[in-house]
Amino acid sequence: MMNLQDISLIDHHGHNLLKMPVVDPTSFAAVFTQIDNPEIITNHSCHTLFYRRSLRDISILFNCQPTEESIIKRRQELGRELLTQKCFASSNVEAIYLDDGFLPDEVIPAPWYENFVVVKHILRLEYLAERLILEEKKFDTFIDSFRQAIDPPPPEVIAFKSICSSRTGLNIQSHSKDEVKSSFYAIQQEIKEQPPRLNDKPLIDFLLIQALEVAAKHQFPVQFSTGFGNANTNIKQANPLDLRYVLETRKFGKVPIVLLHGGYPYTREAGYLASIYPQVYVDFGMTIPLLSVRGMELFLTQLLELSPTTKMMYSSGTGKIPELYFLAAKWSREILERVLSNAVKNQDLTSKEVEAIALALLRDNAQKVYLKNA
Repeated sequence: MMNLQDISLIDHHGHNLLKMPVVDPTSFAAVFTQIDNPEIITNHSCHTLFYRRSLRDISILFNCQPTEESIIKRRQELGRELLTQKCFASSNVEAIYLDDGFLPDEVIPAPWYENFVVVKHILRLEYLAERLILEEKKFDTFIDSFRQAIDPPPPEVIAFKSICSSRTGLNIQSHSKDEVKSSFYAIQQEIKEQPPRLNDKPLIDFLLIQALEVAAKHQFPVQFSTGFGNANTNIKQANPLDLRYVLETRKFGKVPIVLLHGGYPYTREAGYLASIYPQVYVDFGMTIPLLSVRGMELFLTQLLELSPTTKMMYSSGTGKIPELYFLAAKWSREILERVLSNAVKNQDLTSKEVEAIALALLRDNAQKVYLKNA
């Protein structure tokens, strides 16, 4: 089998790095979990298999002891630029498509990353709406501004993204304009000086349908967070099977729909959708490297049970610190190599087929989905 390290990655879904440096073990452990609960961070997140394994991996990269204190000291010695350069170079990542709507006030703006990799932009739809609703006080003007901001898609943007799974759920439905209008004005009554956190289902669903109509017009990819996420996510509402209205609506049939995080723990469901809907793709970002080694193998194996290899894509699904990009790349390659090797042993694949499949999953499929917009 070929050396997967030689394949330069297309990371089709990543996040920005935090401005503030990690200065103590508690804050270091915090970036290795999706949960912001202080008790979890202080007493529990540093005891996951992912975290213990990651300390050893990072210590090898940094040539230091596998302890929080040694790693923090080493990253301070390197400084932000050398640290990022080291992690990205070790990852052999060619391009990152950034969703910079995550913690927008706490992260380094996108242009900085161009010192290390090719950068393309993903527009988070809820982030856009939250800023527009602060500016536009009339419903019709708000909707017009939202449409104008995405139609046509800005030239620097290669995909839309929704985080509705962690707000109101993936069961997107059509709502009457009067219902949506009522929601809009109820939200306006609560707005102060900061953009609100939108979690009103009629309004979010309405805006997503608007965005899907624009995406259909331009055959523009739309990413959906699926499966697990932060503590605000109601995991029952994050099952990708709930996207049935979107997937079955004929006018959206040409919109490339990308299911992020492999839908975990609804992994088989995500793979099933990719197998029956021509427009559906699935990635294995964030879930790798967050799980145990055995968990990552099972996860990727389950995705491959039904999902065509033409429908699967690599992403880091990460951000915050550069080490997470390194870990995502390292373990995605390693787990993919194990799973494809097992597929050869099980006679699902031949050794000749494996190289093309590895290339497809790590870069080629992403290029095909996003190429005309990149």
